[in-house]
Amino acid sequence: MNATDLKIKNLVNYRDQIYTVTEIFQNESNKYSVKIENDYERLSVPADSIEPISINEDWLEKFGFARTYSSDHRIRYERPESFIKYDIDLSSKKIVEGLKIYGNSIRCRYIHEFQNIFSSLFGKDTGISMKNIFKNEMIA
Repeated sequence: MNATDLKIKNLVNYRDQIYTVTEIFQNESNKYSVKIENDYERLSVPADSIEPISINEDWLEKFGFARTYSSDHRIRYERPESFIKYDIDLSSKKIVEGLKIYGNSIRCRYIHEFQNIFSSLFGKDTGISMKNIFKNEMIA
């Protein structure tokens, strides 16, 4: 995982637990470290020790997507904004899998990537936080 792709509030995996990034910094040896937290602890760890979280159907629903189409080849999820879709390609080649914005395909396999794209498009975060991540609710 490239530390320069991370932003504050990104969700990441560290030792099989989900954390929120609260700070990104370089230490004395110019290596990146991150401060992460969840409901149980706050840690400062080397950036190369954290892992991205893969997007799956459960995560799409947590981000406000709803399943709108399903076939033997593809599953489509859409958000209330008509121009954002996510396709899950059921073929082994995964050619059409990823985020679709205004019909353009964007390779987006991880939660932090989606969070960053959403932030760039709307100027705000996705509304998912550690407080509501397992409740499947969006912050107003």
